[in-house]
Amino acid sequence: MIDIHSHILFNVDDGPVFIEQSIDMLEAAAKEGISDIISTSHTRHPQYDVSAEVVKGQVHQLQNELQRRHIPVSIHHGIEVRLCENLIELVKTEKILTLAHSKFLLLELPSHQIPHYTKNIIRELNKIGVTAIIAHPERNKAIAQSPERLERLIREGAVAQITAGSIVGHFGRAVQKTAMELIKANLVHTYGSDAHHLKTRPFHFKQGLFYLEKHKQLDFVDLFLENNGRILKNKTLLMYEPEIPLKKKWWIFA
Repeated sequence: MIDIHSHILFNVDDGPVFIEQSIDMLEAAAKEGISDIISTSHTRHPQYDVSAEVVKGQVHQLQNELQRRHIPVSIHHGIEVRLCENLIELVKTEKILTLAHSKFLLLELPSHQIPHYTKNIIRELNKIGVTAIIAHPERNKAIAQSPERLERLIREGAVAQITAGSIVGHFGRAVQKTAMELIKANLVHTYGSDAHHLKTRPFHFKQGLFYLEKHKQLDFVDLFLENNGRILKNKTLLMYEPEIPLKKKWWIFA
């Protein structure tokens, strides 16, 4: 299995602090059946701005350590970039890493809103051959209030990534409810752990898939695992047509 969203580098963002904690996380990933993991440290975030050079250096260091310890996980370059107005230039100059050298870019929105220029950024990324993957939309307040806001971004050319911990309730029942609503509305296309630490933000990878199976969402288990693999192969993702539930309206008869 492939995890496309993780914070496994040490002492760079809100992930592990020490290299041994990174190794422990990667060993736990292997035990969950994860064979490949994309490292997606925060950049252009209000608190963290990890450079592409740091990501490449640590990925190389950790991969060597995994091989030395015979831990069967392959690490790939990536980054989770916070939406910013100069994003297109950053991508063009390769200051921002796509996921595993693919055409897919993990894009984080602010927690409470969708900036007015988001659609334009998605369109401009498409023009240079890059597809934005909206990270954890279930935790965005604006999308939780109106899922059709995510639908509009998808119709502009973006796709979305759900987080395993959200599905199993790690962030609370409200986020869990939103996550399942987005999945059932065909507004989610990829799956990641967004793991930060084994104690406070673990993988929940297999647990999330089991939860979907238990709730009769096997088609989405297959879709997520297939699309995660397609990202590594740099292939077009599979998508279902979005189906936003219609809100009930009052009818007044004269």
